[in-house]
Amino acid sequence: MALKSTIFKATLAVADIDHGYYADHALTLARHPSETDERMMIRLVALALNAYKLQDVCQGDGTLAFGAGLSNPDEPDVWLRDFTGAVRLWIEVGQPEDKPIIKACGKADEAIVYAFHHAAEVWWRGIENKLTRPQNLAVYRVPTAASQALAALAQRSMQLQATIQEGTLMLGDGTHNVDIEPLRWK
Repeated sequence: MALKSTIFKATLAVADIDHGYYADHALTLARHPSETDERMMIRLVALALNAYKLQDVCQGDGTLAFGAGLSNPDEPDVWLRDFTGAVRLWIEVGQPEDKPIIKACGKADEAIVYAFHHAAEVWWRGIENKLTRPQNLAVYRVPTAASQALAALAQRSMQLQATIQEGTLMLGDGTHNVDIEPLRWK
C-alpha cells in the first residue's frame, strides 16, 4: 500500500515592498512521503518570492498554485497560470536534471529553479553549461543555513508573514524568523 501525502495548511501574508504587492494567500501543501520539511518550505518560499507576478503578469486574473511536484514529474513545484490557462511561470526547487528544465522553458513564459542543499554548487557546476541557451530561465541558490532553518517553521497549520525588501525575504511565524537572500546564478 502506497503512503499518502501529508497535508499542511498555511496562511501566508505577503508584503512585497520591492514590487508593491500586498496580499494574503490561503495555501494547501501536500508533502509527498519522500519530501522533507526543508524542501516543502522552499516551495512555499518560491511562491512567496514570486507572488507579485500574479498582479504584474496576470493583472490579478490568474492562479498561483503548487503543482503536483514529486507526485507528477510533468508538473512544476509552483506555477502561475493566466485566465486562459497558459503557463506564465514554472518553478522547480532542488537540483533537477537539465532536460526537464529545458522542457519547462518551452512550456512556460518564464522558468525558475531554486536550488538548495549543501550539494547545490556541485549540481550547478555539472549542469551550468547545459542551461546556457534558454533565455527565459533564472536559477537561484538558497543558502544552506537559511533553507535548513526553514524546516523549523513547518507545522501542519501555519500562520506565516513574508516580507520582501531589497531582494531579501523575511519569513516568520511570530516566534521564529528566517532571512533568505537568494543568490542569482543565471
